[in-house]
Amino acid sequence: MGRRFLCTEVSIFLAGLCFASLSFSRGHIDGFGEQPLAKIAIHKATVALHDSASVKAYPLVLGIKGEDTDWVTVDLHYANPSVDDWVGVFSPAKFDGSACPPVNDPEEQTPYLCSAPIKYKYANHSNPGYTKTGNASLKFQLINQRADFSFALFSGGLSNPKLVAVSNSIVFANPKAPLYPRLAQGKPWDEMTVTWTSGYDIKEAVPFVEWGLKGENQVRSPAGTLTIDRNSMCGSPAWTVGWRDAGFIHTSFLKDLWPNSVYTYKMGHLLSNGTFIWSKSYSFKSSPYPGQDSLQRIIVFGDMGKAERDGSNEYSDYQPGSLNTTDQLIKDLKNVDIVFHIGDICYANGYISQWDQFTAQVEPIASTVPYMIGSGNHERDWPNSGSFYQNMDSGGECGVLAETMFYVPAENRAKFWYKTDYGMFRFCIADSEHDWREGSEQHRFIENCLATVDRQKQPWLIFAAHRVLGYSSDSYYGSEGSFEEPMGRQNLQRLWQKYRVDIAFYGHVHNYERTCPIYQNQCVNSEKNHYSGIVNGTIHVVAGGGGSHLSTFSEITPSWSLYRDYDFGFVKLTAFNRSSLLFEYKKSRDGRVYDSFTISREYSDVLACVHDSCDASTLAS
Repeated sequence: MGRRFLCTEVSIFLAGLCFASLSFSRGHIDGFGEQPLAKIAIHKATVALHDSASVKAYPLVLGIKGEDTDWVTVDLHYANPSVDDWVGVFSPAKFDGSACPPVNDPEEQTPYLCSAPIKYKYANHSNPGYTKTGNASLKFQLINQRADFSFALFSGGLSNPKLVAVSNSIVFANPKAPLYPRLAQGKPWDEMTVTWTSGYDIKEAVPFVEWGLKGENQVRSPAGTLTIDRNSMCGSPAWTVGWRDAGFIHTSFLKDLWPNSVYTYKMGHLLSNGTFIWSKSYSFKSSPYPGQDSLQRIIVFGDMGKAERDGSNEYSDYQPGSLNTTDQLIKDLKNVDIVFHIGDICYANGYISQWDQFTAQVEPIASTVPYMIGSGNHERDWPNSGSFYQNMDSGGECGVLAETMFYVPAENRAKFWYKTDYGMFRFCIADSEHDWREGSEQHRFIENCLATVDRQKQPWLIFAAHRVLGYSSDSYYGSEGSFEEPMGRQNLQRLWQKYRVDIAFYGHVHNYERTCPIYQNQCVNSEKNHYSGIVNGTIHVVAGGGGSHLSTFSEITPSWSLYRDYDFGFVKLTAFNRSSLLFEYKKSRDGRVYDSFTISREYSDVLACVHDSCDASTLAS
C-alpha cells in the first residue's frame, strides 16, 4: 500500500473513516513480541452497524477533581456475540474522514478506518457469560490525552474486524491540562529541565514553570514548545494508522540551583484572557556538586516498555514485567536520586498514543528524580533515515518521538549521545543506533567524555549504551560466536581500558548478566564480589530486563560470565564516598537483591599503570 489513502464518506455515525497500512513490529535478539496494536488488521475493517448492538460509556466527564487518570465503565449488548468480539478505545471520539490523508492513486483500496485504537479488550474479558447472554461490562483506565474518547465494538476478531456499534463520547474536564512532567539533568550540573505535555498552543497560552526552594519564594521560568507532525515521521505505522497528535511538548530550564537542595515546582499556562492553568505541585532534589562527597543512588535498566493496569492490550504478553519494575521504583523512590533508562523506552513502534501512556506510567518517578534516557533500536531504527542499522524497529518514528518527548543534555538531540555528571559519578551515554566505530564523530565524543573527567573528584566512571557493545552470552550473540554486538568492543575496549571505566551497562538483551573485570576477553581479577585496589579491567553488565519479553541465554556459559538471570530486574548503584561503591541487582517481582558486589579503592589505584593504560613517562630527572 502507498503512504496516503483516499477518505470516503460512510453514511453512519462515523463519517468516512480512512485506512492506512500496518507494518509489522520486529522483535530483536531472541525475544520476539508484536506490538499489541499491530495485531489489529485495521486495513480490513468494515462497517456493519447492527440495530441489536449497543455500547454505553460512563461517566461522561472524567477528572472532575483534577485527576489525570480515571476509570470508565463500558456496558455493551450484542445479539450475535462471539468469543472474538472486542472493544477498542478511540480518541478523538469521532473518526472523522477529514482527518485522513488524501490519496492520489485511484487504484488504492478504499478504507473505512484511518487510525488504530489507543487500547482494546475482548468483550469476554471478566465477562465469561458474554457469548451466551450478549451482555458485558468492561472497565477501562484512561489517561488525559487532550481529546475526547469513544468505545467501538467489533466482531470478527482482530484479523477481520467489523464495526457493529459505537458508544457515546466522554471527555476529561480539562483535556488540555499540563501533564506528565519529566525531569532531566541540564547541561550544567546546577540545571534541571522540566518537560511536560499539554494541549495548549503557544498562540493560545504562554507556558512556564513556577519553582523555588521548598518553603521559600517562587520564581517563574519560561518554557520552549515543540510539536510533532505527521510529515516528520519516516514510515508506517507512524505516519498512517499509528499516527495521533502528540500535543505540545514544553521544556523549561531551571538554572543556578543550590546543590542537594529540595525544590518545589508546578507547570503553568497563562491564557490570553489572563487566566492561569496550573498543574499539580511536585518536588525534586537538585544534583550534588561534581565531586561532592555524599550518599548518591543511581538506578540503571533498559527495555522496560509499558503495560496497562486495566488488562488492556496484554494478550500478546508484550511487556510482562514493566509494571513491576515501575512499581518497585516508586516504592523505593525516597532512596533513588537519578534514573537511567538506556533505550527501548516504551516500544510504541509507530503507535504514537503509546508515548502518552508511557509518560503517565512513569510520572511518579520522572516528576521526582531526573529520568535520563538513551536511544534504542525501537526509538530510532528505520531504513534510509541515518540510523546505523537499517531495520524497521521504530515503526517509522526514526527517533523523533524520543528526541521530543524527553530532554537529554546532548549537543544535538538527533545524535543521542551525551555526558552528565552526578556528584561522584561521570556518565558517558552512547547512542548505539549511530556509528560508534573509530574515526566516527561519536567515537571522538566517547573518548572526550572519558578523558575529561577528574577521577580524584569523580572516581566512578560509567559507560552505557543500548546494544551490547561489550559482553553478553545471550543465545543470539552466542550463536554468532562473538558474544557481543558485531564491531562493538573491538572499537571501544581500548578506550574503556585506557580511561579505566568502572562499569559498562547495556540493554537490548532482555535479561541480566554480569562479567568479571575483563579486558580482551580475559578476566583480570579472580574476585567475584569484592573488588579493591588497582583498576585493571571493566565490569560489563546487561540490565535489559526492565519489562519486555525475556531473552534466553546461550547453552555455553563463558568463563567471564559471573552471574546470569532470566528474569525482570534493574540495577542500583550506591556511592557512599569516593572510595566505596555498592552494586546491587534487584528483581522487579519483589525488589530483593539477587546479585551484588562492592568496589573499594583510593585515587592512587585509579592512577596506577596497568596493561594498555600507562601514561607516558621519562627517565629524565
